[in-house]
Amino acid sequence: MATYRLEIQEIIPRTHNVRTYRFEKPAGFQFVPGQAADVSLLKEGWEKEVRPFTFTCLPSAGYLEFTIKSYTDHNGVTNELFHAQTGDHLEISDAWGAIEYKGEGTFIAGGAGVTPFIAIFRYLKETSQLGNNKLLFSNKTSKDIILKEEFEEMLGDNFVNIITNETVSSPLITGRINKEYLTQHIKDFSQHFYVCGPDAFTESILQALKELGANAEALVFEK
Repeated sequence: MATYRLEIQEIIPRTHNVRTYRFEKPAGFQFVPGQAADVSLLKEGWEKEVRPFTFTCLPSAGYLEFTIKSYTDHNGVTNELFHAQTGDHLEISDAWGAIEYKGEGTFIAGGAGVTPFIAIFRYLKETSQLGNNKLLFSNKTSKDIILKEEFEEMLGDNFVNIITNETVSSPLITGRINKEYLTQHIKDFSQHFYVCGPDAFTESILQALKELGANAEALVFEK
């Protein structure tokens, strides 16, 4: 698999611990919305620490970007990235990944698991295919919601926020996305479901969907 050395050209704050990093796009580089790349920070001691991150720009953009949540409570790759500056360099691989738009349905994201869906929704908007796609987005607190205003503008009432660790008022929902929630809020389990989040979140949602009659072939997630 080819690798590319990229210089950080712009850093855009999104939340208290999420930033978008933009780079010049290598000639001929291609990806499908929802795909990721293996990324390492070209900084002494970190070159071999490779992590997967999802492209969040449109494939037609003249740049590449990742939108990354940093875990600043321990000394890991995302913490180092949080302190990166324009002019620093990353190395990335070619694009890979199994999360790809298959048709209209419900997207279910937990925290930073929303990142594969960002480029997908931006692409659907660009190509006038947003239709009745819905995003259920679970976060610990309201300040953790990534790209809240953009999703509201794109999806309107089809953007639903569920907050787990905070008492909030409408239109945010307090609770968890689980089998009970899905039973109450999903009427058609024959549609496509796109699921991404922490491993335990993804596994529990996929299990609940299967128990509720979702077609295994219509479940899209990173295997």
